Amino acid sequence: MTPRSTAGALLSAGLLAATVPASAQRGPAAASTHLSPEVLSLACSPHGALEPPPMPLRITGGQDSFVRRIHAPGDLVTINAGTKNGIEVGQEFYTKRLQIARREPITRETPATVHTTGWIRVYAVDEIEELSLATITHACDTIEIGDYLEPFVLPTVPTISTDRSKPQRDHYGHVLVGTDRRTSFGKGDYFVVDRGSDHGIEMGSQFVLYRNKKQPENFLYEIGEAVAVDVRPEMTTVQVTVSLDAIQEGDYVALRRAPKD
Repeated sequence: MTPRSTAGALLSAGLLAATVPASAQRGPAAASTHLSPEVLSLACSPHGALEPPPMPLRITGGQDSFVRRIHAPGDLVTINAGTKNGIEVGQEFYTKRLQIARREPITRETPATVHTTGWIRVYAVDEIEELSLATITHACDTIEIGDYLEPFVLPTVPTISTDRSKPQRDHYGHVLVGTDRRTSFGKGDYFVVDRGSDHGIEMGSQFVLYRNKKQPENFLYEIGEAVAVDVRPEMTTVQVTVSLDAIQEGDYVALRRAPKD
């Protein structure tokens, strides 16, 4: 162990000893979030990425006598930033994981999925080393070393209009992928589509989902409906509201757009 890593370990131990008994290597017991199921579901939803996101803040370790990569609510984890980086006790962050397909580069043709694994609250901050301790307050999945951090902001549940405007049939989008690179979906599931605010999509926009059976002289087959819950310039996360069949990667997405006055 190098002098710097030894010092870091001692400082981390000092932070822990100052906040919890020496025999307890965990933070405060995870409390109820008091959030509605709808908000919790949205907070854990994925989104797409056309390029690698910035990842300056990451989970770099845990507080155990052995190396453990996977953590759960109540566990203390180390993040690679401290007072010098503007980290303060009580700050909250999402933990995210970038998921790519078959180690392919992230491009428009092979977008990545950003999986939300949970969120954490800063528990103790070191004023010398650029390190802090945080406790996991909610897990959407396992929290792992290497997950990166984004500021925690609660999502807004979109208002779904009762307007049943006809879907656009001249500019179809496509179903891409979901969390863990899933390619098949049902009611309540989330997935990413290749349409975003650049295409007129807004929070709460509604879609009709179709399958092209590739039969000549035949209509597209309607398989469900979805609503936009997270809108980015070129991609949108949607939640399935109606599922008449399994929705699959490559199925068509048509926006319900109100007619112009």
